Amino acid sequence: MRITTALLSAAVSATLLIPPGAAAADPTEPPQRTVRDFGNGPERNEEAAGVSEQAETSRTLAGKQSEQSEQYRFFHDRDRGYPRQTQLPVPAANPADASIKLGLVPYHGIAPKLNSLQKLSKRVSAEIIARSHQGRDLYLVTVTAPESRNETREQDRIRERIEEDSADAARDRKLPKQYKAPVFINNNIHGNEWEGTDAALQVIEQLATSTDPKVTDLLSRTRLYFNITANPDGRFNGVRANGAGFDMNRDFITASQPEVQAMRQVMIDTQPVAMIDLHGYVNGTLIEPTTPPHGGNYEYDLFIKNSYANGLGMEAAIKALGYTPEADGVLPPQIPFRDSTEGWDDWPPIFTPQYAPFQGAVASHTIEFPMRVNNADYTNQPVEELRRRSSINVAIAAAAMRATYGYVQAKHDQLIADQIEVFRRGAAGEQSKPVPLGIVPGFGPEDVYNTTYPRAYVIPAGGLQRSATAAARLVDHLIANDVKVEQAKRSFRLNGKTYPADSYIVDMHQPKRGLANVMLEAGADITPKVDSMYDISGWSHALLWGATVDSVTDGSLRIDAKPVKAAAPTGSVPKTSGPLALKVTDAKEVTALNDLLAQGVAVTWTGDGTPIIPATARKAAATVSDRYGVAFTPAGSASGVPLSQVRIAAAVSADELFTLREMGFAVTPVSTAVLNAGFDWSETDVLFVSSGLSYATLNPAAKAALDTFLTTGGVVTRGSTGATFNTAAGLLTATSVAGRSDANGVVRVVSSGGPVGGGSSGYSFVYSPRWFTGLGPEVKVEQSYATDGPLVSGHWRPNANGTGGQDAAKGQASVVSGRDERGAAVVLFGTEPMFRNHPKGLFPQVAKALYWSASVTGAAVTTP
Repeated sequence: MRITTALLSAAVSATLLIPPGAAAADPTEPPQRTVRDFGNGPERNEEAAGVSEQAETSRTLAGKQSEQSEQYRFFHDRDRGYPRQTQLPVPAANPADASIKLGLVPYHGIAPKLNSLQKLSKRVSAEIIARSHQGRDLYLVTVTAPESRNETREQDRIRERIEEDSADAARDRKLPKQYKAPVFINNNIHGNEWEGTDAALQVIEQLATSTDPKVTDLLSRTRLYFNITANPDGRFNGVRANGAGFDMNRDFITASQPEVQAMRQVMIDTQPVAMIDLHGYVNGTLIEPTTPPHGGNYEYDLFIKNSYANGLGMEAAIKALGYTPEADGVLPPQIPFRDSTEGWDDWPPIFTPQYAPFQGAVASHTIEFPMRVNNADYTNQPVEELRRRSSINVAIAAAAMRATYGYVQAKHDQLIADQIEVFRRGAAGEQSKPVPLGIVPGFGPEDVYNTTYPRAYVIPAGGLQRSATAAARLVDHLIANDVKVEQAKRSFRLNGKTYPADSYIVDMHQPKRGLANVMLEAGADITPKVDSMYDISGWSHALLWGATVDSVTDGSLRIDAKPVKAAAPTGSVPKTSGPLALKVTDAKEVTALNDLLAQGVAVTWTGDGTPIIPATARKAAATVSDRYGVAFTPAGSASGVPLSQVRIAAAVSADELFTLREMGFAVTPVSTAVLNAGFDWSETDVLFVSSGLSYATLNPAAKAALDTFLTTGGVVTRGSTGATFNTAAGLLTATSVAGRSDANGVVRVVSSGGPVGGGSSGYSFVYSPRWFTGLGPEVKVEQSYATDGPLVSGHWRPNANGTGGQDAAKGQASVVSGRDERGAAVVLFGTEPMFRNHPKGLFPQVAKALYWSASVTGAAVTTP
């Protein structure tokens, strides 16, 4: 049980620049217990893409997204000082902007406001750092005292020294006084949690115009970076997700979205000592730090002391505004670490404030302001009430911002020293440091989480590598996250194993080893630790991204290697004549194949799931090999089933729609409503069902049209909706069994040599896992959960009645395929192979299901 404490005296120094005169709430009031709020949107992007307007508005074509956008990438430019003022282009006014109803600044009003602030003050600089999925600009505002070009160069030099030469920086007692501590304030990442944007504009204006000596001192010793709206698509549309339908506060470490890539780059380039991420709506205001479990890859002793102190300071600042439950409906703030037992954890690095510590933040927070104005309230509450609530949220968000930079101002030198210590521990290769009990009030044994760092990770080359294409993508992703990677110039030996030249090495003696490890380790099964988690509990780029990655526990790293800025090219076409084979082990190979199919290349599909490209298409193969980095090999035979471009009708979630299109599939979103309105099936080869389609609620005409399609078309399903559809439509004889609904993580699987499971890795991902029993003779098991216990990392408990746990899933079928009596080729997934665009090594399995289903449907059915 948490200890409730009101040690606000510890946070007095954090209340600088708070508007004076407001009485603080009684510090002896008992705190409100935190209740997790899942009402703001789906936790796994579960909207049916077929009815998601913003997902349909801007389609992501294969190759459109890149790991970083060079045009908009934010740089520290040594050739420019501050201010760096840009005349921002002003979007056309649009009265449909959802912000207007709340009395808030519409998207089209942000650029004019920033342009006027830049004219008003040399303290303010505004830049465009990215464009959203739907093409709206993202604005980064820097507020600091003017700097000459040489002063900016010196700040950049110190920042680099803190990361790259941390041991020396730690010995330099003058360094903290010379350095402007960076602070990052992120706003509106959930589009219908608006008010952080408006608070930021108010705070920027106050800082730009203030003559208060405290402000002058603040800006001479800090740089304040404001991401004005992280989600302009969602802000305009009045929805949580961005234009692709993604909850971007679940996308860090995957970084599938351009907005997230921009935020990541800002954190890399600015290296903030503190950051806050503004959200809504939890009453009273929720202020992290969090409950256990705590991520083991953080330097948590440095993190918790600063995050808790700043949390107390924000609480005091918000109480000082004087809002009360009786007069305003505003409950006192709550700090989960202090006031709750579990359910609001910082375990997964998918959230913005949980990613920031890996880039140097020693205090980072989610803030949830209290007064709900979205969803049903947005529709049903009077405008005057909505605007009253929004004004309260703006004031609270601004108070949190002021308290945070006030804390940084007061603890300036210590925060810089703590950031240096984070990087020093990583570079020295020190093991994870246990946090002393009682480091802050209430820190007990239940809060202690550590990890064991290996000496290095090796991503092998040559015959030791499952997929060179996947390995290159993983290396590029690590580099994009500022993880250092080297490549061996010649063969070497580690842990009794010989690795060929060109293998990649991730030396874990590096400043950002925490981020390297959180991506590459297998993770942990935390099922025994807590009953419930806020979000996902298991992830692993090493196990889920398709590449072979070895963990090296010890040994000398005296390897002749060179640092790499990008992975070596992996595309190749053999010089021999004859047909070519393309092994589908990575999403890039899927994209290359779809490119060839779109060009009309006569591809054949072999029984083991290998596409064969005719010798006449060698030039086209060379082009896609270079474009996507895929390797063709000589094909022994061109025999197989002809394969054409697969056209998909998809009743799927937004992340699945995005992923299918990213792989180059032609996808038309559908739903129950779309089919009931009349749908032309003539341009469809496969129906994919995972969300938003109910066979039972189709009208007679829609049902008849679908039944006709099923005599010539294939079906792929996932999850509860897919399993229900399979049964209702009378497809495969299989009983779907549900695991506990919040169970999730990385699982061990055993694959068959079938057209879908063949060639898959031994790992998969689950969220609300399912398995299939009672299989008919027409059903083939493509993949099963491991018999020795499936979960590698994550959280998977049984239901209260004992059903749905890991033990029940042992050895059960997780993916099955078969032909129904009408001829439809059907694949049922009980796993989550496209979850939030993350488990990239599983994407080829989905593609194989689609290719197989499209290529054999309608052929004569032979009963086994």
